[in-house]
Amino acid sequence: MNSATLMIMPPRKRRPRGHVEQLPSGTFRAVAYAGVDPFTGKDRYLKRTAPTWDAAQVTLTRLMGEIHEERHPKSNISVGQVLDQWLDVATLAETTRDRYLDLIRLYIRPTFGDIPAAKLDAELLERYYARLQRCRELCSGQVRRGHTCRPLASATVRQIHQIIRTALERAVRWQHLGVNKATFAEAPSPSRPNPDPPSAEEASRILNAAWADPDWGMLLWLTMITGRRRGEVSALRWRCIDFERCQLIIAKSHVRVRGGVIEKDTKSGSQPRVALDPHTLSLLAEHRERVVSRCDALGIVLSDDAYVFSLSPDGSTFYKPSSISQRYRRLAKAQNLRSTRFHALRHYSATELIAAGVDVRTVAGRLGHSGGGSTTLRVYADWVSAADRQAAATMANIIPRPVVNAAGPRGPYETIAAELREQIESGVLAAGDHLPTVLDLAETYNVSAGTVNRAMALLRSAGLIDVSRGRRAVVAT
Repeated sequence: MNSATLMIMPPRKRRPRGHVEQLPSGTFRAVAYAGVDPFTGKDRYLKRTAPTWDAAQVTLTRLMGEIHEERHPKSNISVGQVLDQWLDVATLAETTRDRYLDLIRLYIRPTFGDIPAAKLDAELLERYYARLQRCRELCSGQVRRGHTCRPLASATVRQIHQIIRTALERAVRWQHLGVNKATFAEAPSPSRPNPDPPSAEEASRILNAAWADPDWGMLLWLTMITGRRRGEVSALRWRCIDFERCQLIIAKSHVRVRGGVIEKDTKSGSQPRVALDPHTLSLLAEHRERVVSRCDALGIVLSDDAYVFSLSPDGSTFYKPSSISQRYRRLAKAQNLRSTRFHALRHYSATELIAAGVDVRTVAGRLGHSGGGSTTLRVYADWVSAADRQAAATMANIIPRPVVNAAGPRGPYETIAAELREQIESGVLAAGDHLPTVLDLAETYNVSAGTVNRAMALLRSAGLIDVSRGRRAVVAT
């Protein structure tokens, strides 16, 4: 046996998992070790205060339980870092990404950018949403010189909530957070759509004024007929018009992004075909003849890929959506229209179709609404209700009305009252004449005096006789 002395190493001192400490204010704080922050490489501690030592011990136990069950945040990652990481991997359309970047830059990052994501909770978010709906600058509400509160639309606040909730969900998946508290926050209710289409008289005025420039008038006419979006009208090419099948193919749409205007698929991702009436087709044929004449004068050939509406003679460039809106706004103001938005023409198409009795699914298809007409119903509910009332009136005129036979007397007292009424109305008993006594009527009809009194009560309630105590009833004058 080796006589060398065996050295026994002392047990390795383990890091304490948590403790309670007293603060200078007299309160107590529970501190629990939560491991190494994978984002910064530093040790992390969860800390919560409590009024008493015993309460702090209970809080420490809860913190240890959260750590054991991995319900605690795994890092001190900030909201700004969460957003950056989410944007790196999020699959978003280019227009949607641009919109989200603007909302993050203007509203989310200035308020929450440096705050630890774990500190966001439902109360904080809901108060933030409420402040935005009062003033987008998050002012205190006090009157300030040179400041006017501008509320943020409910739809925009809901988009902000969607960004925060989705980004935090990704942070939970990547174990930077233990729970996504934004899922407990309630986003503002969507505001009720309030479309303001031009009236038939206003539509007539706007078309008459626009037709001073036939190309511009054709653009407005086609928008009213089809109800399509301005970006889809801007992207129309001559190959999209099928004169043989009387159809308009909505293939692409123009949208504005940070780099300018791009051509993309339609909002629904499909290429719907919208039926065209003969008059609209003849107007489009005349419009094409005008364009061909301009091309012939320049010695060029009109291509099928040329844009239907263009400021270039050969249709090589498209009419920018923003330019369409600006020109329409000037025209609408000159005609004193209630709404100066180009989108109002889309509302006009929808409301006129619904008022004419076209079913909602067909209207939704022409407008390019997805969801089987649910969007159309939500936006144009008032006009659907008006059409429903018109349908009810139509059905009332179609269904044959029943002939209701007058019901005869149901009892002896009603028989007595009916016969006396007939005598009064025919003049046998004139105004001021006395009716037979109760006893005479009871004997005549072989009923009790009480039955006769009930008959008298019916005639009195109808205003045919006057009755006073101790005297015979008299026909009313």
